[in-house]
Amino acid sequence: MRIAVASAMGALIGGAAGYFFLTERGRVARRQFAPAIDELKRELGDLGKSLEGASGLAREGWKLLQELAEDDSRYRVTH
Repeated sequence: MRIAVASAMGALIGGAAGYFFLTERGRVARRQFAPAIDELKRELGDLGKSLEGASGLAREGWKLLQELAEDDSRYRVTH
């Protein structure tokens, strides 16, 4: 089953590549898609930068919470 699925996927990808790179209609379609693809790449890059920033904020917040928990435990009285 896996071999059949892999073969079908390879045929689809190969067929699409052949169409987009070897036919005139495919070349025209590729030229039309190019600006949208460039915009998508730019948006994904911005998303990646935003996620990196959010990750850094989350790390700093977690670090602050841990420090506060440590400070709180120093002042706690146990009987």
